[in-house]
Amino acid sequence: MGQTTQPRTLTEHDLALLHEGRHDRPFDVLGPHKQGRRIVVTAFQPDLASLSALTAKGEVPLERIAGDVFAGPVGAGPYRLKAVSGGGVAWEFDDPYRFGPVLGDVDLYLMGEGTHRRLWDALGAHVTTHEKTAGTHFAVWAPNARRVSVIGQFNQWDGRRHPMRRVGASGVWEIFLPGVADGALYKYEILGADGGLMLKADPVGFGSQHPPEKASVVRDISGYGWKDAGWMERRAAAHDRTAPISIYEVHLGSWRRKWDDRGRPLSYKELAADLVNYARDMGFTHLELLPVSEFPFDGSWGYQPVGMFAPTIRFGPPHEFRDLVEAAHAAGLGVLLDWVPGHFPTDAHGLARFDGTALYEHADPREGFHQDWNTLIYNYGRTEVQNYLIANALYWLKEYHIDGLRVDAVASMLYRDYSRSEGQWVPNKDGGRENYEAIAFMQNMNIATYGEVPGIMTVAEESTSFPKVSAPVDAGGLGFGYKWNMGWMNDTLRYVQQDPVHRKYHHDQMTFGLMYAFSENFILPISHDEVVHGKGSMLRKMPGDEWQQFANLRAYYGFMWGHPGKKLLFMGCEFGQPEEWNHNGELNWHAADQPLHKGLQSLVRDLNHLYRATPALHVLDCDGAGFQWIATDPAQSTFSWIRRGHEGDPPAVVVCNFTPVPRENFRLGVPRAGRWREAINTDAAIYGGSGMGNLGGVEADGPAQDGQPASMAVTLPPLSVVIFVAGEQIS
Repeated sequence: MGQTTQPRTLTEHDLALLHEGRHDRPFDVLGPHKQGRRIVVTAFQPDLASLSALTAKGEVPLERIAGDVFAGPVGAGPYRLKAVSGGGVAWEFDDPYRFGPVLGDVDLYLMGEGTHRRLWDALGAHVTTHEKTAGTHFAVWAPNARRVSVIGQFNQWDGRRHPMRRVGASGVWEIFLPGVADGALYKYEILGADGGLMLKADPVGFGSQHPPEKASVVRDISGYGWKDAGWMERRAAAHDRTAPISIYEVHLGSWRRKWDDRGRPLSYKELAADLVNYARDMGFTHLELLPVSEFPFDGSWGYQPVGMFAPTIRFGPPHEFRDLVEAAHAAGLGVLLDWVPGHFPTDAHGLARFDGTALYEHADPREGFHQDWNTLIYNYGRTEVQNYLIANALYWLKEYHIDGLRVDAVASMLYRDYSRSEGQWVPNKDGGRENYEAIAFMQNMNIATYGEVPGIMTVAEESTSFPKVSAPVDAGGLGFGYKWNMGWMNDTLRYVQQDPVHRKYHHDQMTFGLMYAFSENFILPISHDEVVHGKGSMLRKMPGDEWQQFANLRAYYGFMWGHPGKKLLFMGCEFGQPEEWNHNGELNWHAADQPLHKGLQSLVRDLNHLYRATPALHVLDCDGAGFQWIATDPAQSTFSWIRRGHEGDPPAVVVCNFTPVPRENFRLGVPRAGRWREAINTDAAIYGGSGMGNLGGVEADGPAQDGQPASMAVTLPPLSVVIFVAGEQIS
């Protein structure tokens, strides 16, 4: 028997607290306790006609002491309780208050120290067998609460029935509930430090009800039979700076829908087939999923999560999300998750004032409230909060075999004055604007994830010039593997949206990115943010008539794939969806069947395959030794450059014409004489272009030019990018 300590005397005050649901130490008075030589069981069971204990020696009636409190002596050894309702219905059950604690000293020590890297093993709801009895162990951190109870269908959602035990000075509350199994709905009913009564979802819950319902769901996430060992062993090479990385960013709810039952989103299992096969066919190396941590509001796209440890139930249960990840790995695709540690919503059932105090967030709104998003900001300087977030990062990487995390809104964490006016922010201890605590959190997160999970990658969505975002922590950096190049994206999109006649005045917007292209390990992102909130689709950003819009977009993608940096493209952009993205619908797959759209889609597929197959286009993406300008001409809006791989890899030459004027016999210097193959021509007829080009390749047999030892004359089609790859070298 787990609980047989000598209790203090059960007082009238205890009885009142039990009936009012305000007792903060229920294990002191409930369950079995030694009284002299006897063991007396005390139980609080509302709405019963009678209660008895079933022991090895038979049934022992328990006396009603007062109201709904029963007590009586039992012999040594396990017992069960037998209840009889007023209507005469009888049932038996195990008394939760006869079981000892589940959490051990090591768990409590690590949580107190803030170094419990597997926090989800200690907190949350775990289906388990405890003291030879099957049930679920619940544990939650709420240090300032006056009382915490688990409520669910198993106890009529009555917070008086299962108040939890305080675990020392850890701030953790726990209870083992026999008979509660996988699939049970539950919440925490918390009597807060301020005296308010709150219903909260489990911060470490593994499952949730379908929004708008708010209960957590007991989910047994153990025992998945992973079969992706081969992928896991080789993924480090797939994430190296020298690897080709081309990412397909996806919002699972609107990629494609089933219209046989009113347009429901695809399930994880359906996505495991349809999405994975499509991304593989298109030549992408990775899927990046907009946040899948459970979130209440569809319109947030997942960026306001409540269930940080629960894959959203919208598309299926947790093991089916693992099916999606495993299918991607089987297809040779990595899976990145959009991860949101920068803020959390104010929803009443979430983390906001979780125990009646500002527990996860800062109390001062100048530090703890995001004005842009009406959300709350984590208190990164609090040991337990930082531990919670770092453990959450590790959870997705370890339990779901996620290959990397794209960390959202890093700039908002780095700076205390982010999007704030004078007087609306609190300086750091040195009077500056940098958020030292958030910086330390990100460094510690990267140390933990790279240190404990081989082969993963982390990516920062960071929009400022903060230094060394993708440099190692021991070199003074934040420790991310990669950083989104937001400056490149903004500059080049502004350029390409200009009418070609005006582009010569904006030439530097296409070249400026090379001034800093190798200061970080960059990913070039055309993300969901570029096709929402009135920005229009990528296709409709382009000037001119329909043919010109497609030509401009094809040329832009050619420029992007030929440019140093890894690639990211949001779903729908690969075939030129005409409309702005709508999270409530699906991509316009009907448009994808039209010739010009299909041509663009074919181009992106071929760009991906060329990028992956050509070392010169990816090996030195993040190294200045892999890039050299040939020439740029503002008057003609032309650009040309060399891409190089390792020594011995054939170089590539990228030539761009961002005007509708075709240029024949366009001569440029190249790094070697001999035959150059036209590897990609964005104006090819198969892509919907005019069909001008350099079929059969070009001979570099001309004199030195542009600082290069040889030169060749090429045909530059209108609004096009042509990529040449060197063939046999002429001695």
